[in-house]
Amino acid sequence: MVTIPRARAFATAGVEPWEQHNADSLIALACRPPAERPFAATEVNLQLERTHLARVRGTRHVVERSAATIERSPADAIAVYVTVMGDAVFEQDGRRRVLRPGQLLVCDADRPFLRGFGHGLDELAVKVPRTEFAQLTGQHTVGDPVVVETSENPHGHALARLVARAVRTDNPVPADDQAVLELVAVLAGHAELPVAHRAAARAFIEEHLADPALSACDIATATGISERHLSRLFAAADTSVPKHVLARRLDAAHSVLTTDKDLRTADVAVRCGFTSVAYFSQSFRKRFGVTAGEVRRGFSFPPSPPGSMA
Repeated sequence: MVTIPRARAFATAGVEPWEQHNADSLIALACRPPAERPFAATEVNLQLERTHLARVRGTRHVVERSAATIERSPADAIAVYVTVMGDAVFEQDGRRRVLRPGQLLVCDADRPFLRGFGHGLDELAVKVPRTEFAQLTGQHTVGDPVVVETSENPHGHALARLVARAVRTDNPVPADDQAVLELVAVLAGHAELPVAHRAAARAFIEEHLADPALSACDIATATGISERHLSRLFAAADTSVPKHVLARRLDAAHSVLTTDKDLRTADVAVRCGFTSVAYFSQSFRKRFGVTAGEVRRGFSFPPSPPGSMA
C-alpha cells in the first residue's frame, strides 16, 4: 500500500529555534539577522522517500555553513536552491555570486558557504542524499556550484515547478521522487543522456497528467526520442510508461481527495485524467488499500508536531 507524504509548516520569530529547525529538517546553518531589525521565518518541509523539498521564507539575514558546522552536523547531501523573490548572495571558495529570481543553484552542502538575503528570503530548496546522487551519476559531489536560469533551462524549469507545487499549502501536487533525483542529476551536469531523456519525459508527464489523451507517442515526441527508446528508458527504471502515468494520476487524485472533500469521486477521476470512474476506483483501491470515498470521508489533518503550525 502506498502512502502519500504530507508537508509540515514551521514558523518562528527566534534565531535559535530557526537554527535548530533547519538542523533537524534540512541543513544546519548559523543565522545572523541585522541587529536593528526583527527576525521572522517560515518553512514548509516535505520529506519524500529519498529527497527532501522545502519552501523557505524569511526576513533579511545571513546564513553560514562553516567548516565547524559541517564537521558537527554533516548533511552528506547535494543541495539545490531556487530563488523565488529577492536577490540571494552565495559565497564559496572566495567566489561571490548573486542569484536573481528564477535562477537555480546546485552545490555540495558539505563545502563551507555563506548566503545573504538583503531583501528577505523566498526560495525553494531540495536536498538529495549523496548516496542517491552517487548511485545515479557515479559522482559524489558537484565540484563547483552550478547556476542555471530556470526560464531558459527546461530541466531547471521542471524541477522548480515540481517542487513549488509539492510544497504549496493550497492543493499540493504529490512530487515524483525519482523525477527530483533525475532532474538534479541533469542540472548538476553529471547525468548520462538516458537519464536526461527520462527526466524530460517525467517532466512532460507531470505537466499533462490531466489530459486523458496523453500517450506514449506524445511523450516521446516531446522528449525527442522514439517510442521504443522511451519504453526502454522506463523499463530501465523498473516500470513502464503506462504504469508510471497511472501511478502519478492516482497520487494526484489522492491529494485532491484529502484537500477538497466536497468533490465527487467522479469529478476527481476526470480532473486527474481518467475516462472511466470504475477503472479509477479499482486502481485507486489497489494502490492505496482504501477506496477513494473512504479517503474523502476521512478528510482531516493530523496534529502538527510541537513547534510547528499547519
